[in-house]
Amino acid sequence: MKNITSYLDPDVVAKLGSMELRARLVVEGFITGLHKSPFHGFSAEFSEHRQYRSGDDLKHIDWKIYGRSDRFYVKQYEDETNLRCLIAVDSSASMNYASEGHITKFAYASYLAAAMSYLVLQQRDAAGLALYNTDVESYLPPRSKRSYIQALIKVLDEATPHNSTGTATALHRLAERLTRRGLVVIISDLFDDPEEILQALRHFRHDKHDVLVMQILDPREVDFNFSSAAVFKDMETGEELTTQPLHLQRSYRTAMEDFCTQIKRGCRAQNVDYVRITTDKPFDVALRAYLNVRR
Repeated sequence: MKNITSYLDPDVVAKLGSMELRARLVVEGFITGLHKSPFHGFSAEFSEHRQYRSGDDLKHIDWKIYGRSDRFYVKQYEDETNLRCLIAVDSSASMNYASEGHITKFAYASYLAAAMSYLVLQQRDAAGLALYNTDVESYLPPRSKRSYIQALIKVLDEATPHNSTGTATALHRLAERLTRRGLVVIISDLFDDPEEILQALRHFRHDKHDVLVMQILDPREVDFNFSSAAVFKDMETGEELTTQPLHLQRSYRTAMEDFCTQIKRGCRAQNVDYVRITTDKPFDVALRAYLNVRR
């Protein structure tokens, strides 16, 4: 019998038989890990509270929680506690990349989206899903019924990455569809024009949505650790380049870091949460980022 926290490992999760089982075991492994971390007690204590914001009535501050956490939290009323979370997953062809020994970026994103949806629904909040490449291909609006997980998982299970990336266009489309404020989680490699992506994020923020951007990359896309001559193929255009990777490694790493930093800084300037995750990392890294926003 495996230790339940082993189900946070992407390679272990990939070997499981169904997407629903993957989602459930990832969340169970995550919750087990929470009991050994500063997040312990999150569900019980904070599902009915939020952090104090300037202008809140001081009479709603929960002083007991302040005594335990040294932070100000206010009690929420029923209409405040129901989170509406839309998870937007990039299904363009570039997400189908995987270096040796790793799962594809799309597989990682799908398992993460399924687990996050399961977690949201278990907290009696509403979860929705969108898949996009050049435009929005699938859209399931946020709903809070727990059985809704089956519909969300079916879409993820049947999806195949294809087409080029149109992250900015798709995000604008989604912003136009969302009529109620909520949390938008974007899971993508973000291989698109950074300024256009940031402009789309402004659209969500203008409509008062909270936004969490999860940039999913393969480890080799970050470190470019290829030792011998190789042929690199653009998975969206089919264009090929034969080169000696060692000659390009330094300039590539600099360009990739600049690209990610531009997005990270742009997110920070708009109060958008950003986390970069490689596909060799356990899923709790991403789920903790979600809890940080949820709190």
